[in-house]
Amino acid sequence: MFLFETLRRFLVTTTLTLAAAAAAAQPIAPPEIAARQYVLVDLTTGQTLAERDADVPADPASLTKLMTAYLVFTALRDGKLTLEQTLPVSQRAWDERKGDPSLMFINPTMTPKVDELLHGMIVQSGNDATVALAEGVAGSVETFVAMMNRQAQAWGLKNTEFRNPTGMTEPGHRSSARDIATIAARIIQDFPQYYRYYAVREYTYNNIRQDNRNLLLRRDPTVDGMKTGYTAAAGYCLVASAVRQFPNLGPGGQAPGPRRLLSVVLGTASREARANESQKLLNWGFSAFDAIKLFDGGKPIATPEVWKGTRRQAAIGVANDVVLAVPRGEADRLQTRIERTDPLVAPLAQGQRVGTLKIATRAGAPVGEVPLVVLEAVPEAGIVGRAWDALRLWIR
Repeated sequence: MFLFETLRRFLVTTTLTLAAAAAAAQPIAPPEIAARQYVLVDLTTGQTLAERDADVPADPASLTKLMTAYLVFTALRDGKLTLEQTLPVSQRAWDERKGDPSLMFINPTMTPKVDELLHGMIVQSGNDATVALAEGVAGSVETFVAMMNRQAQAWGLKNTEFRNPTGMTEPGHRSSARDIATIAARIIQDFPQYYRYYAVREYTYNNIRQDNRNLLLRRDPTVDGMKTGYTAAAGYCLVASAVRQFPNLGPGGQAPGPRRLLSVVLGTASREARANESQKLLNWGFSAFDAIKLFDGGKPIATPEVWKGTRRQAAIGVANDVVLAVPRGEADRLQTRIERTDPLVAPLAQGQRVGTLKIATRAGAPVGEVPLVVLEAVPEAGIVGRAWDALRLWIR
């Protein structure tokens, strides 16, 4: 075995400065938010723009119903339910009326459709509708709660544990602002066809009309969801999401397209406060950051040397477009750094990760990291080519 086979791999760092900067970037401070915990996420870029105590476990109240809805949507996708299917209203669902104002007002004489129950759970935040859906999916509330917790574990939500599908206060029932944001983002990503329920402003069932408690649906035309919650223990909570189009251009004059932001505020003092604080976060996120398209997916960013391959170079880049939210005014001051292992030895498979693209402001503040992958496979060379490169590497 040649000596090079025992050599340790080392990192090669290549710095590509996109443009010179006249001044160093300063961190952008978010506005003061009157909430116990909050988080603001740019769903277009996957970046967290602001947070406070986002991983502290808290009572999620009816934000719990986001996970309930996700599992109902999953059952619809898998053909275990249909929107037109009717479900019975059990005594347990009927019993939710005791002391709880969050109701769809169904009773055991009714057989509402799944579509109606989804409206009742999402728009009216009905606990009775929530129990009926949970039983329709899993047969029992207990089995459904176990499904909720398995899904939370599958997503790695370390601060979440469910005890019921409705969000009623119960010992051990908890989540966090970041975990809730993850659940909400998965709904938007995995079930865009059902996200429309969260934009419905009012719903009438059995001649009882109820308004959606998300006040931002009427105040901000860019807000199209998502869910409110309240208990005495949790305070007033809100997950809000908005999409806005900005004319900011990225490098090369490429428009970044629409941006979707998602805010989670927990433990505010009132319905007005949760709406106001959420609006404040969303407005700040859209105004304080520019969205730029930095690199195109599938196009080479670098062409490093390859050893023992049928070609001397490999085209490496990013699998998908790199779109980033950067502090306003910093779009032309970014710098990127490629970190990759060397030497690159064939065979290299298409899509194989060979490094990381790190993006930072001119001042060095990290903005994001993206995996670098092989864009076109490099097969292994024949025995002569491999032997020659082995000798070259040994001399090197």
